Amino acid sequence: MVTSLDYERILSPSGPYEGQVLRASDKKHPRKIAWIQCVGSRQVNPEGGNSYCSAVCCTYAQKQVILTKEHDAEVECTIFHNDVRSYNKDFERYFQRAEKLPGVRFIRSYVSIGKEIPESKNVTIRYSTPDAGVKEEEFDMVVLSVGLNPPTEVKSLANKFGIELNAHGFCQTNPVNPMETSRPGIFMSGAFQGPLDIPESVFTASGAGSQCGELLDYRRGMLSKERIYPEERDVSQEEPKVGVFICHCGANIGRIVNVPSTVEYCLTLPNVVYAQEQLFSCATNSAKEIADMAKEKGLNRLVVAACSPRTLEPLFRDTLREAGINQYYLEMANIREHCSWVHAKEKEEATKKAQDIIRMSVARACHLEPLQEFALPVNKTVLVVGGGLAGMTSALSVANQGHQVYLVEKDSDLGGIARRIHYTLEGLDVQAYLSDVIRKVYKHPLIRVYTDAAITEASGYVGNFVTTVTSQGRVIEIKHGAAILATGAEVYRPTEYLYGEDDRVMTHLELEEQIAKGDEKLLNSESLVMIQCVGCRNEDRNYCSRICCSESIKNALKLKELNPQMDIYILFRDMRTYGYKEDYYREAANKEVRFIRYEPQDQPQVEAVKEGGRSVLRVTVTDPVLGKQLEIDADALALAAAVIPSEGSEEATRLFKVTTSPDGFFKEAHVKLKPVEFSVDGIYLCGTAHYPKLISETISQAYGAAGRALTLLSRDTVVASGSVCEVKESDCISCGACITACTYGAIEFQETPLGRKAVVNPVLCKGDGLCNTKCPTGAIALKHFTDEEILIQIDAAV
Repeated sequence: MVTSLDYERILSPSGPYEGQVLRASDKKHPRKIAWIQCVGSRQVNPEGGNSYCSAVCCTYAQKQVILTKEHDAEVECTIFHNDVRSYNKDFERYFQRAEKLPGVRFIRSYVSIGKEIPESKNVTIRYSTPDAGVKEEEFDMVVLSVGLNPPTEVKSLANKFGIELNAHGFCQTNPVNPMETSRPGIFMSGAFQGPLDIPESVFTASGAGSQCGELLDYRRGMLSKERIYPEERDVSQEEPKVGVFICHCGANIGRIVNVPSTVEYCLTLPNVVYAQEQLFSCATNSAKEIADMAKEKGLNRLVVAACSPRTLEPLFRDTLREAGINQYYLEMANIREHCSWVHAKEKEEATKKAQDIIRMSVARACHLEPLQEFALPVNKTVLVVGGGLAGMTSALSVANQGHQVYLVEKDSDLGGIARRIHYTLEGLDVQAYLSDVIRKVYKHPLIRVYTDAAITEASGYVGNFVTTVTSQGRVIEIKHGAAILATGAEVYRPTEYLYGEDDRVMTHLELEEQIAKGDEKLLNSESLVMIQCVGCRNEDRNYCSRICCSESIKNALKLKELNPQMDIYILFRDMRTYGYKEDYYREAANKEVRFIRYEPQDQPQVEAVKEGGRSVLRVTVTDPVLGKQLEIDADALALAAAVIPSEGSEEATRLFKVTTSPDGFFKEAHVKLKPVEFSVDGIYLCGTAHYPKLISETISQAYGAAGRALTLLSRDTVVASGSVCEVKESDCISCGACITACTYGAIEFQETPLGRKAVVNPVLCKGDGLCNTKCPTGAIALKHFTDEEILIQIDAAV
């Protein structure tokens, strides 16, 4: 019996068994492992436990199952759960990935521990099944998916800082600003507000920083010091002296690739004068060791054989600068994603392949050339696209720190979809709050608002963008250093369950609007049914819309408050009331809101019928507990319609050349490390355009986007990459193939002494290399990825 945190350490390459899955009792490999969910969470009993959902446990258990199967494909894995709460971005697909693995079972059942078997030390678990009653099954190991508690010393901490705690022992926060504590000037971030996943923790940290900046803007830059690097040595005329550093990555590489023998192999390669292994090359001490050895051995080229350059190349380039070497003399050999992770069962072959990859990298490193990055001035103005709560919040935060903001909204009024929301689960008057935010925006002297606006053109680069906007018959050219895209989302218009055919069928937003208006026919209804997951978690939209379960609970509680006698049924697949919203789910159940689960292959059926002279909507659904079909006669039907990307997001994607996920929502640069940034520098994202969110979550991410934008705006210059394309004018035939290929508008024809030739604007060039593959004469080349450097790698490979 181990906790999920214990098991995380067991899986870790730096854990007690170096990444091998072993039982602590006898060091045997378990063949059958069970995960028990909600241990210490979603519990209200005399023995203790937390009433809230810990929000992260379902997905980390799925992660542990996937990693376990990667370690040993023959292990049988079983997850005992209540609801599968894969509510966050791309989590539904991750759940499906785990569910489809051979030898993996998800069993919906409460469980109890049967007994320990003395001879084998195995444990039995008792659980219920739909068909065979209660079963008892033996497992080699049981993992308890434990939830999140407040910090141990939380009361002492709260007393020291004079802040309040909530009923669960976490920080008491402002419901419309989760980073604001009960004491002005003190902010918080991450899971201290309650259970949070990593992306939310990261952008609440940025958001807290932005709000600190609003108070301390007058002090900005007074304590900062410029980092000073050693003078760069000119090694361009020296013979290549290559140093190779091979990372074990804990056991990610080291348990598959024979690192010591690979080090010995590297010393036999031409121009390699030094090679060594490291446990974690990215660790601070390891990076310093690389810089020190480069100085000591006189190295002028470095090859780091480790993971993908996407994440850590900037770190190792900085290490070269610390050693006084031009950072473009670095070459990374990806022997993790390209080798050890995909050849875990072929250790000898993986070692040979790692040596091949390193040999190719060494060959390329010998032909690398020093490149210089260049500084670009930063325009201190920000463009915010979208005038909903996300856009207005980020605009206010940026403007409060002394920067001009242009806020562009396609509708005639600000507010976005929040104009249709009237209350939250926590009781917030949304319309009053929204009106206050709109008033602050219009009164702020540094915010210029354009409504009924459309963006016709966007160009430029980080620090210096130019966007053309048409608004109320005028054309405005806006120059800005950064852009925040907060284009919102829309509600799916159902084609199922008689929606559009019968006016008693409505979406949840329409239901909320009718409740707010005091519609007597609705409020006097005898019975109302809500159907979850309408238009999502299916083939067309393979994602969870995240907010629908909470929206249903909210409306059900409001209706029960107004008419306690109303029969309310919620037909669901999984109730995903994560975090503190679990308490409201429990409250609804206590107020006799009836919850009936349905399976996707047996969805509810709806028909309009007359019964006893009364016209009703008859909803037929199979109750898995009773094992029978139920017929519910309802006066109204509310559909939890999916949240879908807006048309504005699609247009912004085209104009600003940013990317979207397979579902059409904005795709962040890195889901955990850069959750509010695009891969295009200087453009940031927030709100429901990124993924469906509640109001409090939207505001958190809006502050986070403002914080990241201000990181850019706080500088006078920004550094652009030296890996850009250049044209050899004498070979250019002015065919325009490169101009057509470039999606960034970085190449244009200009008159030169040799005539009309293609010329690259290095500021706009992103170094993707499409243009030089299209050039029929080879006149255009990408620095740092020249033909010579690529071909020498191929020669080394074969």
